Amino acid sequence: MEMLNQTLVRTFILLGLSNIPRLQPIFFLLFVLMYMVTLSGNLLIIIVVRLNASLQTPMYFFLGNLAFIDMFFSTTIVPNLLKNTISQDRTISFLGCATQMYFHLGLGATECLMLAIMAYDRYVAICNPLQYNTIIDKRRCLSLAAGAWTVSFLISVIHAVMTFQLSYCKSNQVNHYFCEMPPLLRLSCTDTWLNELIVYISGVLFTLCSFLLTLLSYVHIISTILKIRYTKGRLKAFSTCGSHLTVVSLYYGTVMCMYMSPRSSYLPDRDRVVSILYTVVTPMLNPIIYSVRNSDFKECARKTFSMNF
Repeated sequence: MEMLNQTLVRTFILLGLSNIPRLQPIFFLLFVLMYMVTLSGNLLIIIVVRLNASLQTPMYFFLGNLAFIDMFFSTTIVPNLLKNTISQDRTISFLGCATQMYFHLGLGATECLMLAIMAYDRYVAICNPLQYNTIIDKRRCLSLAAGAWTVSFLISVIHAVMTFQLSYCKSNQVNHYFCEMPPLLRLSCTDTWLNELIVYISGVLFTLCSFLLTLLSYVHIISTILKIRYTKGRLKAFSTCGSHLTVVSLYYGTVMCMYMSPRSSYLPDRDRVVSILYTVVTPMLNPIIYSVRNSDFKECARKTFSMNF
């Protein structure tokens, strides 16, 4: 019977953001605009960092990784969301749903670790500048980045396989706009306690620990900034740290709200908004926060495009 139930659902239907027809064009235009800003901003970072020798430093190496993650993290979700917003056919195949979840989880977990790595890099650069080149050398950069990508996608395989080995015989209508794990687990007609346990463990190891490491790094950074004599330099540093902490807190907070909330607190409308914040809004904000506010990056970008055009 269990094997039969697993074959009952061959496709899923994504209910999307709203069933109100007059809102569909508004949602479509809004998400097209946000997606274009996300792609152009992150692609700009990758190009400028790649073409400028002065930006071949650990900070910009990690920033390039973050831009690559954000660009494809958003791409795993938004194009399908746009299609479903204007189309009557909102179905997605079993394999397509599993693939979307795999890349979504892998890229999301990698971003959690990358944000923590970037905070640690800034901590070493500001609090231990004389030892920075020794601690964060090229080999360490590659090891940290490769470790973040590898561990995240290995965990993603485990989650995807365990999720799609469940029996889905209640319904194939996913009350969400993409194949995210919590809404899918609620559709299963088998016990999901093991899946939920692994989700909580992963949430603690990836999201909570990364967030705490990020906060700890910024606490040390801010304590060092307080020692700056010049008020103008202190205010500029505080402004930069504040903007970084805002977007980092938005990402970690929404992820923890989605994946570490009790099952009894499930609210479909709230969860859709929470997911939008970390799958669409944060990848759009990161290039603005980490590059547009950076004078060195802006100068390199200006030189790059003035030479090529």
